[in-house]
Amino acid sequence: MIDSKEQRIIEFLKKEGESSSKEIFDRVEIAVSYATLKRILAKLIAENYLSSSGKGKGTKYSISSIYEVIQPIDTSLYFEKEIDERKIKEAFNIEIICDVLAKNCVFTHNETQKLNELQAKFLANISQLSETEFKKEFERLAIDLSWKSSQIEGNTYSLLETEHLLKEKETAAGKTKEEAVMLLNHKDALDFILENRDYLNPLTVSKIEDIHSILTKELGIDRNLRKRRVGISGTNYKPLDNEFLIKEAILSTCELVNSKENVFEKALLTLVLLSYIQPFTDGNKRTARIVSNAILMNENHCPLSFRTVDSIDYKKAMLLFYEQNNISAIKEIFINQYEFAVNTYF
Repeated sequence: MIDSKEQRIIEFLKKEGESSSKEIFDRVEIAVSYATLKRILAKLIAENYLSSSGKGKGTKYSISSIYEVIQPIDTSLYFEKEIDERKIKEAFNIEIICDVLAKNCVFTHNETQKLNELQAKFLANISQLSETEFKKEFERLAIDLSWKSSQIEGNTYSLLETEHLLKEKETAAGKTKEEAVMLLNHKDALDFILENRDYLNPLTVSKIEDIHSILTKELGIDRNLRKRRVGISGTNYKPLDNEFLIKEAILSTCELVNSKENVFEKALLTLVLLSYIQPFTDGNKRTARIVSNAILMNENHCPLSFRTVDSIDYKKAMLLFYEQNNISAIKEIFINQYEFAVNTYF
């Protein structure tokens, strides 16, 4: 998080533009020594909030090109304003994919270090499991993910009802057939990924469509990329409505993800951008969660179940990206859920 001193420096640079450390020291009232200021500036650069140019006394500091994407935003405060009161980016922004995210990493050094430490713990854990034990743990995670992913989409099955359905193939009383099908499709998609871990490497449009088809079979949802307009409840953000632009956006996303080396960044960007583009008439966020997990699993990383995520918090985090192209809330969920998964499964 950004403290008050750091925020004052950021606000100064937003207003004044590129500045030297001496200019910042002389004009920003934060009551610290020059040496401390230099340490603060170095920290803000390490966290990708600032960028620098030049060397020595000629070094200049400015707001980084990815600052708006990663700056912390309090979703509680943000959503105090009603839908029509919020000032948002209504139109789809292709530059966020082709320029900003292509040139920057969304994780700070400390965030990456934390995730790598959790990954090391996961590898140590699974090294002690037999193949049978691993599959048993994966099944437990798959049940939790199928339940939570479906709940986020409005499915009313409880976790216990979901477990009974997926293990015994018995539907719960008072539930619709579509709810059961949604859950069974999730399990089928996860089983497919477990058996074909490298299927989405590299990421391609046709393979994303394949996962979407598994998730939406028998649900009356159009297959393949959409050719008509869709709306999103709770926001005035308008996804692309031209099939050729949708294809271009999804291709750009695949290129971006395939170009990244950090597996966590690949997974997070997939999770966010497939939802942002809304390439299908329905089932977009479900597809994003499964494809994101497939990327993690292909690199022998721990998948996420999202079990402890509040559905409303998840939706707010996604709306924040739709409306402001800000990834901070969904990134926090991603990191917390990775930690939960490593400590809970396997």
